[in-house]
Amino acid sequence: MQGLTEKLSKKKNKLKKADSINASKKLEPTRSSYWFTSSTSSKKVFSDFSLTHASKGPDNNIHQKDDWIWLESIQSSSVTSIVDGLKRLYNQKLKPLETTYHFNDFVSPLLANSDFDAKPMVMLLGQYSTGKTTFIKHILKSSYPGAHIGPEPTTDRFVVIMSGPDERSIPGNTIAVQADMPFGGLTSFGTAFLSKFECSQMPHPLLEHITLVDTPGVLSGEKQRTQRSYDFTGVTSWFAAKCDLILLLFDPHKLDVSDEFKRVISSLRGHDDKIRVVLNKADQIDTQQLMRVYGALMWSLSKVLNTPEVTRVYVGSFNDTPSNEAIGGPMGRELFEREHDDLLADLKDIPKKACDRRINEFVKRARAAKINAYIISHLKKEMPVMIGKARTQQRLIDNLEDEFQKVQREFHIPAGDFPNVEHFRDILKGYNIDRFEKLKPQKIKVVDDMLSYDIPELLRSFRNPYDR
Repeated sequence: MQGLTEKLSKKKNKLKKADSINASKKLEPTRSSYWFTSSTSSKKVFSDFSLTHASKGPDNNIHQKDDWIWLESIQSSSVTSIVDGLKRLYNQKLKPLETTYHFNDFVSPLLANSDFDAKPMVMLLGQYSTGKTTFIKHILKSSYPGAHIGPEPTTDRFVVIMSGPDERSIPGNTIAVQADMPFGGLTSFGTAFLSKFECSQMPHPLLEHITLVDTPGVLSGEKQRTQRSYDFTGVTSWFAAKCDLILLLFDPHKLDVSDEFKRVISSLRGHDDKIRVVLNKADQIDTQQLMRVYGALMWSLSKVLNTPEVTRVYVGSFNDTPSNEAIGGPMGRELFEREHDDLLADLKDIPKKACDRRINEFVKRARAAKINAYIISHLKKEMPVMIGKARTQQRLIDNLEDEFQKVQREFHIPAGDFPNVEHFRDILKGYNIDRFEKLKPQKIKVVDDMLSYDIPELLRSFRNPYDR
């Protein structure tokens, strides 16, 4: 009987120890709680954490465990802004998914810190001599280094106009390798493109808030495809993903949308909310002709943009010369002034919306990375274990549309969210599908949790830096 009593007392002591251990575990703060704590509260958490993870040594003094070293590293790199939080979320949670399933090859290059720190960008697109360079000169009230204006195709390269201490032009090969510039991804288009790319820097108050991108005029006929030594449409698509606003400039006398220009506009798919249309040089035609030109432009755009929503069109003459009142009359001049003010207001709002736009692009990228992972892992799953791998790979490539539909049904993904089939097929031909990774649900869950919890918490913790 005495032995039974001793056993019961020992069992009670064990239960008490287990309860005390569980209670101490409940008191421990989770690692995610250090993400958005203020400096004062984090000091208190650190002291509580230290006491919880302390132990007595042989000299009966309290010694800290190695956990405080980890906490100190979190404190030294604490999140200080929305942009800083997006950087950490990308590097810790989204980038592993992208690298595992070759997102950088199939969809978009991996992001660097300079991509998050970059100023908002505005890109101008249009056929030659529609007034793109003149438009930039008009809003800057001065010409930028290396600018050429004329009736012939004068701008023969992509030019990024940025703020700088003095006026100078930097060659494309140099600017693409600078770690503090967001143009490292352009190296994938080769030396032929980088020789047609440059950066113009100049001190200007507007350029302290936005960056402008001047582009070569879209050529007509075979010139666009045969006389360019680089992938013009691919470069345009790369810039479209980085830009906050895309201006499509049209001339009243050049309303025809060529096949080449149609391909360029099609490459802007997924960025419809960034597109604004500018009908430039409108003071060269009278009011009746302007009505007809406007209608013809809207009809042409409806064939290309493939969207039921009406695209915003700014009508005016965006240059430094006064409007031709003899043609448009006082009513036309008033219309042009209002349109001019509306477009400038749209440009001024870009820095205020840049933070929201960055978060929007980040969420869009995370969803695209998930879809890419589903497609790659599905193709891997369709491959046989032993025999007939080459034949199966060719069948999967040929019937890629059917495989997309299978992924769509399995994971309930909208059809419009899938990448371009032909582009995906062209890249897939250079891969061995059997070497792809299987689906790793844990990586998908990490990204889902990031979208559901981390980003909303980030928005609650920090305000837009442009809100005053």
